[in-house]
Amino acid sequence: MRQRVVTILVAALIIATIASYIVYRMVQVRIAKGPVQVTHILVAARNLEIGSLVRDADLKGGEWSGPLAKGMVTAKDAVIGRGVISGMYEGEPILDYRLAQVGAGGGLAATIPPGMRACAVKVNEVVGVAGFVLPGMRVDVLISGTPPDGKTNAGPKVKTLLQNIEVLSAGQNIQKDAEGKPVQVQVVNLLVNPEQAEVLSLASNETKIQLVLRNPLDQETKQVPVTAMATLFKDQPGAVEPHAKPAAVKTPPKPKAPPATPVAPATPPVPAALVIEVLNGPKKSEAKFLPAGEDKQ
Repeated sequence: MRQRVVTILVAALIIATIASYIVYRMVQVRIAKGPVQVTHILVAARNLEIGSLVRDADLKGGEWSGPLAKGMVTAKDAVIGRGVISGMYEGEPILDYRLAQVGAGGGLAATIPPGMRACAVKVNEVVGVAGFVLPGMRVDVLISGTPPDGKTNAGPKVKTLLQNIEVLSAGQNIQKDAEGKPVQVQVVNLLVNPEQAEVLSLASNETKIQLVLRNPLDQETKQVPVTAMATLFKDQPGAVEPHAKPAAVKTPPKPKAPPATPVAPATPPVPAALVIEVLNGPKKSEAKFLPAGEDKQ
């Protein structure tokens, strides 16, 4: 029993010695490196919205321990007057790549990447997905109308014109009616290339536009067939199109009668003999007369 206690104490002493040595070495390394470097950086003094210009009042100083992250700004002269292309929250470090280029200005134009265009589309609350279309979301653009070379009796058609289009902004544009009074109109700016801008501009003037909200993680583009009005009523049981002629009912052909069997001419009935009773006094006799052409029996 005593030997067992001594063994446990010796093992504990060895473990404590090793742990103390490790801690000592870590402290020595920290002291050798010297104090942690602290750098003065710029942080947002308030929430910075997309399109706004950075002013001196929007910035304040902050401290960053360790090496600087990529894009961190330390001088006010490098950011004042530049447009914000990605929203920043209060207290967040100012990053160079979240600001527009020097001289690009602010507003919506500063958020447009090179080679792309911002196309404004006038919508209402229903077309704009009931107000749920916000900047940064992705939508599909549907158009509905009657094709110029289509048959008028076929009705309107719906087509998916553009897919996976980014929304730059969604707000209101002030217009005036015929009496000069201001009218608020919902306007959505979509990020498109020059070819898509031409197609979207023509479609917004000649057809009705519907925006369809999609999951931003869904980047797949599908081939969607055009839907016509007539196809909405095709497969519904019991549906009858107006002014439609009833379908002709085919009558099954009558079975042909079997050929008639020749019948021998019927033999005319033989007329009965004419019997005359003759009374000659008390005598009574009969006289029988046969029809012409019959032999006497």
